[in-house]
Amino acid sequence: MKLIKGSILLLIAITLTNCGIYSFTGLTETPETFQVNFFQNNADLVEPGLDIQFTNALQDIIQNQTSAQLVNSGGEVIYEGEIIEYRIAPMTATAQNTAAQNRLTISINVRYFNTQDSEKDMEQRFSFFYDYGANEQLVGGLKDEAFEVIFERLTQDIINATLADW
Repeated sequence: MKLIKGSILLLIAITLTNCGIYSFTGLTETPETFQVNFFQNNADLVEPGLDIQFTNALQDIIQNQTSAQLVNSGGEVIYEGEIIEYRIAPMTATAQNTAAQNRLTISINVRYFNTQDSEKDMEQRFSFFYDYGANEQLVGGLKDEAFEVIFERLTQDIINATLADW
């Protein structure tokens, strides 16, 4: 009986040890330090404050999902880029040929540099949208909700593309 219990404990220990490179967030690589440079708003339609809000959102998600420390310079991994699209467009029409729904789309061009392994460097465009009723104005709480939804998806996609080996 002691042999069976010992075997089960050994099997559990081996299983847990083999899972050590994985984390609950899906990140397989966590740098010690990271740097997020200011994301300039170069979109044709400029929304005031969008640049700093996105930069802060990217910093926050990296801090929340990794143990890496935010630094102003000399980061092990560096994120930079620009907001390249901020567009509001009608999505669906009614029988009277008026918009029933609008879509806010935000696109970000990201350059990622890994100072420890330059083969992981990349440049990629990320884009996401938020749909809202045509009778609603994109101001106040609705605008805050739209930014939150879009930033959550964009920043998670950026993290997955740079720090997770999917």
